[in-house]
Amino acid sequence: MIRMNAEHIDERTRETEIEAIRRVVAAVQHSQRNMLPEEFVGLFRHDAVWTTAHGRRLFGRDEISEFTHKVLPGAMTDVTATYEVEHVLFIRPDVAAVKVRQRYLTPGGEPVGNAGSPMYVMSKEDGRWLLTACQNTEVHDT
Repeated sequence: MIRMNAEHIDERTRETEIEAIRRVVAAVQHSQRNMLPEEFVGLFRHDAVWTTAHGRRLFGRDEISEFTHKVLPGAMTDVTATYEVEHVLFIRPDVAAVKVRQRYLTPGGEPVGNAGSPMYVMSKEDGRWLLTACQNTEVHDT
């Protein structure tokens, strides 16, 4: 199979792919807000790498699942999170680096705590965008 360079993605295809990527990020938000570990874990490729905001490195969907099932239930009772795609860089037509803005809010919508600045490297597998190598970074005000 011949792969085109990312520069050769036509604008309509690019927008379609960005929309599909946004849906994955929206699913991250949904699974986090609703404390749904299975939905969250299902967004990852089987051999994914994930580094949490506090530097914990997780290798593979099984390890990500074990961690997520420990921390997600009950984690979002006092806060909620929003996830917004800020930038998409297509490395190849089927690989994208996605910069996300993550904010934590009280149930009333007021900002709380430090924001997050995730970087999701996503790959398109069998027509579906999956989280492949992700790093979440807590943003400290300076």
